[in-house]
Amino acid sequence: MNVKGVKTKVSVDLVDHFIVPDCHEEISILYEDESLLVINKPSGLLSLSGKNPKNKDSVHYRLVEDYPTVTLAHRLDFGTSGVMLLAKNKQVNANLTQQFQTRTVTKRYESILAGHLRYEEGVINLPIAKDAALFPRLKICNQEGKEARSKYQVLERLTGPSRTRVQFTPLTGRTHQLRLHSQAIGHPILGCDLYGSVETQGLAARLLLHAVEITITHPHSQKPISFISPSPF
Repeated sequence: MNVKGVKTKVSVDLVDHFIVPDCHEEISILYEDESLLVINKPSGLLSLSGKNPKNKDSVHYRLVEDYPTVTLAHRLDFGTSGVMLLAKNKQVNANLTQQFQTRTVTKRYESILAGHLRYEEGVINLPIAKDAALFPRLKICNQEGKEARSKYQVLERLTGPSRTRVQFTPLTGRTHQLRLHSQAIGHPILGCDLYGSVETQGLAARLLLHAVEITITHPHSQKPISFISPSPF
């Protein structure tokens, strides 16, 4: 077995044996019609069940009993809370998938970062690639990375310790994009276990990243529609 194969095997084993802590917070429904189900996902809940039987609790697992045909139009990281969109049938799912692929969906997040950002707003343009040696972490890589752009705006500067509340608008949809981009500019998201330090992780009981708003074109009416969940932190 080559070195690359060894790293992959170890990485998969680590993921399969990690047991997600119980999430006791309920899913709240923000909107429902014949096509869509929009929820407020709690932090600490998987979007889809893991391979390990002990990791079966997830958004999909909880909802499929009452909504047998529901599918996830997109996912939020385990620690991320906020607006999440689900389709009630295959046709709607295909429509929403195309909207995500063509980047016509607008998403807005709020987060609290370590330290004070130098600029009030800007765009982080740093390509993201897999990190085979540190899976499931990703990395910034100009040679192998895929385009990743995140727009940010400072909402509030906090002290004791220094922190910054920001609004993120991801212009691309890479895995871990906001967490990795925040770390790359020297201001990791508080509570982040993958891309923060021991200090910044200890400053919050959860990942301080919340999906505040998502705007799509409704699959049936063909009109823009937005769904909002105010930040809980």
